[in-house]
Amino acid sequence: MLTDVLQARPAGLDDVLALVDGLDDALVHGLARLDDTRAAALEAVAAAFGGSPLAGRAADAIGKIVAGTVTDEHLAALAGCRVALLGAAHDALLAGLDAAAGRVREPYRAATGTAEPSPLAAGSRSWLRELAIAGWRGVDHELAAGGAQTVQALLAQPSQRRLAVLLDGFSAELRAAAPVATMPRVPVRRWADLWTRALVLSQEGLPAEPSAPVGGRLLILGADLHEHPTAFRCQVHGLLETGGAVRLVRTSVAAAKVDTISGPSAWRMLAAFPVLLGALAEHRCVEVSGMRLTAGGDLVWDEGAAVAVAGESADPFTTARVLLAGAVASSPAPLDRHPAAIAEPVLLEAGGFDTATGRLPAAGPLTAELVASATACLGLLRFDGGGWAVQPLGVQATVRKKQLAVHTGDWALGPTDAKAAKAEEAAGGAVEVLRERAGRLLRK
Repeated sequence: MLTDVLQARPAGLDDVLALVDGLDDALVHGLARLDDTRAAALEAVAAAFGGSPLAGRAADAIGKIVAGTVTDEHLAALAGCRVALLGAAHDALLAGLDAAAGRVREPYRAATGTAEPSPLAAGSRSWLRELAIAGWRGVDHELAAGGAQTVQALLAQPSQRRLAVLLDGFSAELRAAAPVATMPRVPVRRWADLWTRALVLSQEGLPAEPSAPVGGRLLILGADLHEHPTAFRCQVHGLLETGGAVRLVRTSVAAAKVDTISGPSAWRMLAAFPVLLGALAEHRCVEVSGMRLTAGGDLVWDEGAAVAVAGESADPFTTARVLLAGAVASSPAPLDRHPAAIAEPVLLEAGGFDTATGRLPAAGPLTAELVASATACLGLLRFDGGGWAVQPLGVQATVRKKQLAVHTGDWALGPTDAKAAKAEEAAGGAVEVLRERAGRLLRK
């Protein structure tokens, strides 16, 4: 049933993605030099919003951009159109997934207040405007480095850390690629996604993310590891038992790093979260109390509000087989509605899906060979490369006539494989050296 439904494409999906492709192509070549074809592509985007609340702003902004005037206000409207188009595609895909899986999803509860504005966001908007005018093909070393000062200032403000980390990673990619004109292939959709999200997060008056305190037992399904040259994040998917209800939730911990720290040694950057790392490595549940749960289903992790349940194991496959089918999911926050952001936990007891082994992290023991021999797979269902695929988080497989269960988070406290442990010990020394040097600088 799930396979059959997910093989179908929602009506209008290809048309929406074609509009986004036209907008993204304009960003590749720059808004300062639009030819007739790219101007027509932007005008088609404006036409698509003709009967919507964005009609007036979209038509005015895109008309001015095509005429050669590019302001922060015009770019905000352009980014808003792109967010809305991809949000509509996301909603159609997620509705089909929920119908196929029989998953119940609560509607999103909008916030009544707004997030704290930052005067530093103006610097972010200025740099993003320069990028859009020049286009990706026009990015040189000077332009790529133009956001560095703003990034450093934003990093110093905890409330702006989300925008700061995004800009830091984006600018690092541009610096590594500069001059972009010499690149044989530009990551068009990725850079447009990063630019759009950064521009939207740089706006004032964004709605605050509503949240409420919760308590209960967190049963972990798996960990999605995100490694970038400048950051490492562990996003844990699990089920939260609160009284008689079971909810699908996510929680994330992250740390900044340098590109020389990679693979299993990246876990050392998360040493401030021993409760969560211990639960991942030892397959234990966690009792939480007083943590904040956002309307989008994100549990804001706080080690001070988490207590490991000593001696109580919680096998992820057993958890999924017993509780996953009846768990209630949350609707994503408006700014998180994007096909690439779909990551729905599923349990597969047989084949039938494409497996996204390209997403397997170097920081865990899960390999493509283990996935290929799996008899069961716990993973995230994603809309990847224009179709559905499963990103494995854990597998049960038979290796040398022995049944094994391997998960991406098994090395959270260090590799259990002797060869990997030896390599990690050598590479992990860089982490300790950097910490010692950072501490020395702070003492000065």
